[in-house]
Amino acid sequence: MDYSIKIVVAAHKKSPMPNDRLYLPLHVGAAGKFNKDGTPVDFGYTRDDTGDNISALNGNFGTQTGLYWIWKNVDTDYKGLVHYRRYFVGSKADKKNMIGSAITYDEIKPMLGKYKVFTPQKRWYVIETLCSHYEHTHDGQHFQIVKKIIENDCPEYLDAFNKVLKRRWGYMFNMMIMQKDLMDDYCSWLFNILLKAYEQINKVGLSDFDKRFCGRISEILFDVWLENKIETGKVMKNEIKELPYIEDVDWRYKIKAFLSAKFINKKYGRSS
Repeated sequence: MDYSIKIVVAAHKKSPMPNDRLYLPLHVGAAGKFNKDGTPVDFGYTRDDTGDNISALNGNFGTQTGLYWIWKNVDTDYKGLVHYRRYFVGSKADKKNMIGSAITYDEIKPMLGKYKVFTPQKRWYVIETLCSHYEHTHDGQHFQIVKKIIENDCPEYLDAFNKVLKRRWGYMFNMMIMQKDLMDDYCSWLFNILLKAYEQINKVGLSDFDKRFCGRISEILFDVWLENKIETGKVMKNEIKELPYIEDVDWRYKIKAFLSAKFINKKYGRSS
């Protein structure tokens, strides 16, 4: 059986893109973006302010406006999200050629139907739990708010929530590929929580970096949702495929920032 699949590449600026039928470049945060002459910014990509969208919330949601867009506007058997600086890797991994390393349709096609969920390989924090890492790098009150929303709206996820927050690893980066029914399930659950958290979290005085809290909360909530699906038998562990990934990251800064957050409580100030 041939399964249809589309992976959105979330980008807020013009960037090189993979030349493969698998990918759909998407300008995230397109709403309200204009050139100096008053014309709309146009990268030649699909815009996330078309169709059913939350593009105007991109300042707080980051790449998740792209996830919302593909959930609501693309009808394929599998749907996915990656970023212009981070891709799942195929058979030609080359640290000097990120775009050329991105997995292709021909490479993922044999895996469709066999796996329901594709994730990036686990990111291990070793000296931090997901909870403590978030508290050291961002605002720990965010997950107190999220927990209360889960207690009120979907208490059946509390066990998974408590378990995941104590882990020292996670499927990070808001990267995933899933069967359509699971993407529907995940996004319905996720955006109910995020939109309520967005209303409750104090946004006054936040930097542009710190404003993107909904995107960072999502990274951990994906693991909560997936853990619940495993616990309830909706997804079996052998139906999950961890894929290697390649990224454009300043590792010197990232490691220094990670250790500074852990040991001297210095919050992150920018993306790496």
